[in-house]
Amino acid sequence: MIKRDKKRFVVIDGNHLVHRAFYAIQNPLKTSSGEQTNAIYGFASMLINIIEIEKPDYIAMTFDEHAPTFRHEMHEEYKGTRQKAPDELYAQIPRIKEMVEAFDMPIYSKEGFEADDMMGTLAKEAEEQGMEVYIVTGDMDAMQLITPHIRVAFPHKGYREPIIFDRQRVKEKYGIEPEQVVDYKAMMGDTSDNIKGVQGIGPKGAVQLLHEYGTLDGIYEHIDEIKGGLHDKLVAGKEDAYFSQKMARIVTDVPNGFKKEDTDLQTLDYLGLDKFFEALEMKSLRGRLKKITPEKKQQPEAQMSMF
Repeated sequence: MIKRDKKRFVVIDGNHLVHRAFYAIQNPLKTSSGEQTNAIYGFASMLINIIEIEKPDYIAMTFDEHAPTFRHEMHEEYKGTRQKAPDELYAQIPRIKEMVEAFDMPIYSKEGFEADDMMGTLAKEAEEQGMEVYIVTGDMDAMQLITPHIRVAFPHKGYREPIIFDRQRVKEKYGIEPEQVVDYKAMMGDTSDNIKGVQGIGPKGAVQLLHEYGTLDGIYEHIDEIKGGLHDKLVAGKEDAYFSQKMARIVTDVPNGFKKEDTDLQTLDYLGLDKFFEALEMKSLRGRLKKITPEKKQQPEAQMSMF
């Protein structure tokens, strides 16, 4: 039994894990019936690694919805620069969700919001309930959610060597505090999300401005102190900066129906997941699953005798 001061809640960015799993296994795996399973296998393997390494007390999954989000309504070209993933990846997502459901792990999503928003909301709710939180994602945006009780875990080498970001590591890598991440992106933009930012402001310039003035508001409150070409860029890009700030900020109050007991790792259906692995001929994963299965969950519950 792991003894901690606080219970650990792990919330997983399902979309990120799907994409990482698909590209990690170059040779497509298939069942004897011809069903491609490389993304399914990689996703399941990483999920087991997460449980083995982080040893959460509570765990939940998030996915994006197909419907447009409020960010798409604000900016029609939001994420419009992203290259579409192969059909072979998308074809495996329903099976991956089926696998998560077989495990009886709750999936949280909400039309109009992204998985990031749901992760942020669940992380804050878990923190408020006295838990320590690990957000498993590959998205830098999640850095803005870091607090003394919330960390971000980047999958690395199939999550065998995750990179854990806390406040200190964010500062060492990016030169800013977690609460400055939104304003950092507001100035330098994000090409992957098609967020414009302030034209001509790069990472070094954004960090320098935040060191001196603290926030985006602080920069524009002292705009007359900033001289030369930098002043002109900031003045010309003010509207874009504040619009980008709105786009980059993760929502942390999405209605979701979160109940801690629904995410209790000890109550999940390990036998249901084992049957899923058996059906997809994933023998090695069945062996690994057994190692993380609580002893009391390794046998079907005995049916009550009728007298």
